[in-house]
Amino acid sequence: MKKYKIIIFLLSALIMLTGCTGNTRQEPAPTSVPLSNPQTGLTDPDTTVVPPLHPISLPKGFGITVFAEGLQGPRMMAFGPDQQLYVTEPATGRVLLLPDRDRDGLSDGIEVVAENLIEPSGIAFYQDGSLYIAETTRILRLGDSDGDGYFQDQEIITAGIAAGGHTNRSIIFSPDWQNLYLSIGSSCNVCLEQDERRGGVMRYNIDGSEGRIFSTGLRHVIGLAFNPNNDILWAAVMERDGLQEGLPPETIYAIYIDANGGWPYCHAGRIIDPEFGNNDSCGEGLLNPVFELEARSAPYGLEFYTGDQFPENYDRDILIALHGTGEGAQASGYKIVRIPLGGGEKGSVLDFAVGWLGDDGIPWGAPTDLIQGPGGDLFLSDDKLGVIYRIFYVQ
Repeated sequence: MKKYKIIIFLLSALIMLTGCTGNTRQEPAPTSVPLSNPQTGLTDPDTTVVPPLHPISLPKGFGITVFAEGLQGPRMMAFGPDQQLYVTEPATGRVLLLPDRDRDGLSDGIEVVAENLIEPSGIAFYQDGSLYIAETTRILRLGDSDGDGYFQDQEIITAGIAAGGHTNRSIIFSPDWQNLYLSIGSSCNVCLEQDERRGGVMRYNIDGSEGRIFSTGLRHVIGLAFNPNNDILWAAVMERDGLQEGLPPETIYAIYIDANGGWPYCHAGRIIDPEFGNNDSCGEGLLNPVFELEARSAPYGLEFYTGDQFPENYDRDILIALHGTGEGAQASGYKIVRIPLGGGEKGSVLDFAVGWLGDDGIPWGAPTDLIQGPGGDLFLSDDKLGVIYRIFYVQ
């Protein structure tokens, strides 16, 4: 009898270490479909094109140009009421304007519009033209009362956000302009948080009042975007490290009030955490991912394409910047992927822009944030190389 008890104990331990139970699935995280007819070096007869440091492959008809360079870790981006591009620099504490007033497809220069901030990352313009900036521990509302282009007016909307750990803070306004959403990443890879706001998304009134947890159990969210089809908020989640190869996948969720993604007990709705989970951790009531991405690919920017420049079959598709991790055989990400929401390729994760990982397995860039421009171009920040790219389509 003692021998059988030892065998049962060992089998139970194995199940907990691998996360395998009758209610969980352990398929490897999916990889994206490679480009079928990759193209590099396309030019645009209507604008100036500055080639990237190394070739970037895109689908036929698409091109890429350096829009601005010489930046220091550019992170999140927003277009202002003036239809010009603004970007945060967490390392320098600045917010920059990168204008293209002559519409030649290149930035005219770098203009500082706010400075002496504390690791600013999230950025969003409110409908009245005020600029909201998310620092690590607070959200600010900036104004330009004298109209000189510099945001000298500063108001603290909310403070006391936990510091340390994952410090990026993304913000987005609801489509009806009634609420502001803030992502707060975890303090760790996997742990029990002391601050229940960490590892989730908060919702506030526009003035910062009535802050409450909107969705929880989302380890580290940077990409936030409202689905234009139904105004539901979607979040790109970087899941934990340190499980078996290929697990857990990175995830895309459609989130809602009081939704729970399961972290740190369950990952991707199906993988029990070996340290904190139990047989019931991936049970009913948790969010299930809308899409899964390759493990440790680090999804950052998330954008629904609604412009009219790209081909018609791109309408309302999802584009995701995979910031990437690792080198050589352990490298994952370092590209942009597209997920069609209609047509024959619906739901497939397709490579859209690749090339930031060199042939030697060393990344020379890191796709960071994505945003659609007023003319339908796609803008991409790279906080490793310090550049902003513009991706365009030539009819």
